[in-house]
Amino acid sequence: MMNILGNLIWLIFGGFLSALGYFVGGLVLCCTIIGIPFGIQCFKIGAVVLWPFGTRIENGPNNYGCLSTLCNIIWIICGGWYTALVHIFFAFILAITIIGIPFAKQHMKLVELSLMPFGKRIV
Repeated sequence: MMNILGNLIWLIFGGFLSALGYFVGGLVLCCTIIGIPFGIQCFKIGAVVLWPFGTRIENGPNNYGCLSTLCNIIWIICGGWYTALVHIFFAFILAITIIGIPFAKQHMKLVELSLMPFGKRIV
């Protein structure tokens, strides 16, 4: 019940628009053949941003080996560091108030996924 309430509050206060941004970015990236793997990662992040309470991010089986690492490096260089810093900023702002601490925890969970999404699994 608390997960549902947390997700509804999250959606009302910016989660929907954030997820929409990730989904639009994923659609734009999927317009090119090279961008498809990166677009899929945007969709994965967008799904977690849409419903962050009750989800866990785990290291998945690394079936792609060094390709996953290479894609993570490209992701970090092309904007992953920026999205991670945005989540850290909002986590810091939300952690100032007691009410915002659960939402700050969700932003910190999203930092890991938005910095290096390849090789991660959502549970």
